[in-house]
Amino acid sequence: MSSKKAIYGFSGDPITFGHVDIIQRALAIFGELIVGIGVNPAKKYFFDQAQRKEIAEASLKFLPQVKVVTFQGLLVDYAYENNIGTVIRGIRNSEDLNYELMLHQIGESQKNNIDTIYFPAKQRLSHVSSGAVKALQLEQGLIHEYLPLYAKQQLEAKLSGQFILAITGEMGVGKSYVSQQFEQLAIQQNIPVHRIDIDQIGHALLSELTEPRYQSLRDEIAHHFGEDLQQANGFIDRKALGKIIFNAPEKLNYFNEIIYQPLLLQLRRALYGKRGLILLDTALVAEVKMSYLSNNNVLLVSATVEVQEKRLLQRGYSAAQIKARLQSQFTTARKRALIQDKITTDAHGKLWELENTAVDNQLAIQAVFKKIIHQLNITPVKK
Repeated sequence: MSSKKAIYGFSGDPITFGHVDIIQRALAIFGELIVGIGVNPAKKYFFDQAQRKEIAEASLKFLPQVKVVTFQGLLVDYAYENNIGTVIRGIRNSEDLNYELMLHQIGESQKNNIDTIYFPAKQRLSHVSSGAVKALQLEQGLIHEYLPLYAKQQLEAKLSGQFILAITGEMGVGKSYVSQQFEQLAIQQNIPVHRIDIDQIGHALLSELTEPRYQSLRDEIAHHFGEDLQQANGFIDRKALGKIIFNAPEKLNYFNEIIYQPLLLQLRRALYGKRGLILLDTALVAEVKMSYLSNNNVLLVSATVEVQEKRLLQRGYSAAQIKARLQSQFTTARKRALIQDKITTDAHGKLWELENTAVDNQLAIQAVFKKIIHQLNITPVKK
């Protein structure tokens, strides 16, 4: 690795994985890399320069060799003043190349003796741009493969007004109760709030929605798990299906695989146009690796086994059914480990925990709610 310095200049509105890839590749050549967030007077930015710098710094904190700075004027002038001999530029297509060559020639005309190295985008990232990310977010598309989760969280907040929290835990721990309490606390504090029950979306896929794709899904479920599950109207008998999949882990895994994409689409539909605190009530956020939806911001609810069993008995489950259901799901400890691993891998997210064993648990619920609101930087709406 060389000890020479280079600077990678870009708008970062916001930073994407395309930018991150160029930065990492440049680091393999240069011992020190400056990331410069500039201002083009002819361009209108979504985030201001200070915000773009903050988002880039947070997204690049896993690369301690990188320093993020802001600058005004020509990039080659900043490089000259700071004894940086090389400018790094990324190119996605021929249009980018022509533009970047023009910029290099303009820079040369200033006679600062600054050279340029071009990094072509990798094929898997050639479609990634800050503009594409914003366009996708406006339509509630999936953007977690476009940009780091911190940048995703900031874009969701600023562009869509969304602050997403996943609430998860084992069966019978009271996830829905905690979600409902959070909903009431938000309303009391003039915070717009929407609670989305993922189980209800799953129920709709099996017994309500009539589009061809969901009819095909139900046909596949019947073909794989038993034709007698499909009723005369084409819908699936959910109770009968539950008896099958919750008694066999491999069948449950297969079911989760085939329902994943339809569920995700309906969830995106449920999110569309909603602003404020969004509570995703879901048992399987860790198991099906969906914590990216909430930017790894997760509340893990737990309870003692005795309390779980008591609650499930009150719901009408038999002792055998309770045992099968609990054994089919990941334990609280395993959920915790998976979520923490994602937070570490993605260098972003926060895990809160709440034991929901006591009958009167209001103070504990209020305390964790306050922490989450503060962490997510949610402010009440003024009346």
